[in-house]
Amino acid sequence: MITQDTIVALATAPGMGAIAVIRVSGPEAILRTSEVFTTISGKSLEKASSHTVHLGYIKDGERTIDQALVTVFKGPNSYTGENVTEISCHGSPYIQQEIIQLFLRKGCRMAEAGEFTLRAFLNGKLDLSQAEAVADLIASENSASHQLAMQQMRGGFSDEISKLRQELLNFASLIELELDFSEEDVEFADKKQFSDLLDRIQSVFKNLTDSFALGNVIKTGIPIAIVGEPNVGKSTLLNALLNEERAIVSPIPGTTRDTIEDELVIGGIGFRFIDTAGIRDTEDVVESIGIRKTHEKIGKARLVIYLVDAEELLSYPSRKEEIQQQFTRLREQYPSKELLLVINKVDALNEPSYSEIEKSFPEAMMISAKENKGLDALKDQFLSLVNTGALASGDTIISNSRHFNALVKATEEIAKVKEGLEAGLSGDLLAVDIRQALYHLGEITGEITTDDLLGNIFANFCIGK
Repeated sequence: MITQDTIVALATAPGMGAIAVIRVSGPEAILRTSEVFTTISGKSLEKASSHTVHLGYIKDGERTIDQALVTVFKGPNSYTGENVTEISCHGSPYIQQEIIQLFLRKGCRMAEAGEFTLRAFLNGKLDLSQAEAVADLIASENSASHQLAMQQMRGGFSDEISKLRQELLNFASLIELELDFSEEDVEFADKKQFSDLLDRIQSVFKNLTDSFALGNVIKTGIPIAIVGEPNVGKSTLLNALLNEERAIVSPIPGTTRDTIEDELVIGGIGFRFIDTAGIRDTEDVVESIGIRKTHEKIGKARLVIYLVDAEELLSYPSRKEEIQQQFTRLREQYPSKELLLVINKVDALNEPSYSEIEKSFPEAMMISAKENKGLDALKDQFLSLVNTGALASGDTIISNSRHFNALVKATEEIAKVKEGLEAGLSGDLLAVDIRQALYHLGEITGEITTDDLLGNIFANFCIGK
């Protein structure tokens, strides 16, 4: 892994804009920049103080490419821990490429995806979980995912894992020290204290792994499936929630034959709404495929809206019992899902009819997707069904599947150590499982890494970060 050369890349989004920022990092970053940049003050960049900004001209020999601002950061007090310069130039794609090509001719190399952050990690400016949070922060599309990324980037999760890992490492050292004095029957590790530590670690790991269910859906968007029989207004509800004509609305049953998905941010949390094909018995081959897909989407959803037509309930009294049975069957079929019974088209009801249905279905929400009635209350219900208390209170929430998998493996090893300690196993056998737990914890923070692991993580970064 080459980290001693000087790299350059566009740090802002490609394309035309008011300004663009070109980042240079490495041992010769300030020197190479000074060779192509003339300050208006006449002061040399190499003599400039760190964290200072200078106005001047980018020149290729006698040819002036642009007037620009250059910010100087001297290592180790920079993002990467190396000497860094950032050139703020005009946002013409031509100017951007001219400046980058000029640096390449001066001996710099084009940065690879995430290489600036990789260098920050290798130089101890960030641990691995914080580095991954940088990519999550860039990709955040709502306040909840942004808050998760900021929480992780500040290092709370890393500090918690590192502290537990250090305590476990101390006990591992004492247990292995006992092996050197096995003939003297000396005991250095307090077994009661060690057992208490294992209990505490198991409790922390359980809370963290349990938080992944919430963290993952906040990061990727909470999936909500809108299901029900044909023509109850599922597509109308989707369009009303999104405030656009996203799905085809027709009085003909079976119009929606495939799932339609779109996203909406409510209260700072991203929701992915899925309009599904109507559930009914049909001999239509295409519609049957759509219904099968509906059940697949229900399986993946965190919240399921079961939509019912209010007019049908009034026109056919027997439908009330059928709807209750269908809703109960859906609850039995998907016991782990949040299910919400929503009665649509209440705009067509008079007051007595409305009260009658409300009395028959006290747990249901009454809305009119067509008239936008009850939708604000429905959105509030979405938020209340999502446990965001941990997010609001600042508790550590993990959203990275790599961290989750490492924690699961570490938890399994800690359970083995606990069982072995209670069974009175010898120190050498306990030490094996402890070392495995330490290995998996080290994978999270980057204390244990491989080139393949780093390559996979940083390949997902954008160039220039």
